[in-house]
Amino acid sequence: MPKNLFVSIVGRPNVGKSSLLNRLLGEKIAIVSDKPQTTRNRITGVLTEGETQYVLIDTPGLHKPRSKLGKFMVKQAGDSVSDVDAVILVTEWEGPVTGAERELLEGIERCGVPAVLAVNKIDTLAEKTGMLQKISAFAALFEFAAVVPISARTGEGMDELFHELDPFCTEGEHFFPDDTLTDQPERAVVAEILREKLLRNLRDEIPHGTAVLIERMREREDGKMIDIDATIVCERESHKGIIIGKRGAMLKKIATEARLDIERFLDIPCNLQCWVKVREGWRDSDTQLKNFGFREDS
Repeated sequence: MPKNLFVSIVGRPNVGKSSLLNRLLGEKIAIVSDKPQTTRNRITGVLTEGETQYVLIDTPGLHKPRSKLGKFMVKQAGDSVSDVDAVILVTEWEGPVTGAERELLEGIERCGVPAVLAVNKIDTLAEKTGMLQKISAFAALFEFAAVVPISARTGEGMDELFHELDPFCTEGEHFFPDDTLTDQPERAVVAEILREKLLRNLRDEIPHGTAVLIERMREREDGKMIDIDATIVCERESHKGIIIGKRGAMLKKIATEARLDIERFLDIPCNLQCWVKVREGWRDSDTQLKNFGFREDS
């Protein structure tokens, strides 16, 4: 009998939610960066194993918003714990339970959804004392269905995580075709890959003021290459200069790194052309946010 499991992956910024999604899927669909607030939209990954289809939802990290874009991201994170069968709360093994994590636990409790605590980055763990203290602190606040130490980087604990989630599956026909990897259109994934390279190559303040719009994406008649035109949007002229770099060196580096990942994702050679434009205050413009796909119903 076919079964489904809708799972929301939540946690504070930069604890490894997107890395976990990619690891569970065995494919990269969510961008990864060491900068907080990398994920802006909810990203759905789909994995079908035998009769069971796992629908995995990656969410923005819960943080204090400073713009309309930030408010959108926080709403996406908060809404994600409703209408799912289970929640994976991702945390790091070290440090105290944060206010954002307490807020997430309150939301999970209000929805009455079972939750599994995934204690990430155990590949950096020298001894278990710190992790056990973290687990005890969480256990005092919420009754988890299970606690699973994991490493999204190495894959340790993934089988156990699936094992702990399986009891929450529901019977019914699969929601997506069995070969589906994500509900994101190819353009959205391509834009996110390019934004990942911006995040990885630029200074702390600039990436959060950038967005990517895929203007054109067309396969050539011979089917041997795809032409992609992309616009990188930033908020200041000074930022535009930094993104382009001396004699275009930085933009070329970003585009080359992005092209290689895009080719791996699409499995076809790509001709990627990038332009940089300034749109001041786009993160607080309702019209601009909609143009970039940040809609309340997304």
